[in-house]
Amino acid sequence: MNAYNNPARQALALVVKKAAAVNNDKGMSTVEYAMGSLAAAALAAVLYLVINGGAVVDAIEGIITDALSNTPG
Repeated sequence: MNAYNNPARQALALVVKKAAAVNNDKGMSTVEYAMGSLAAAALAAVLYLVINGGAVVDAIEGIITDALSNTPG
């Protein structure tokens, strides 16, 4: 029986291959960057909607008008 036909050696090689497949992180940084970019875009969209909402615009305009007319709150 040669080394390649040894069942114990084949089982060990299979375990090593499975362990390597589980611990393979190749491409993970790309996925992490994509998820970070997606989260940043979602946050930007939410902030855009909040800032352009009527209440926020009115509050900012009020603050600017008070500051320019020199009439404190």
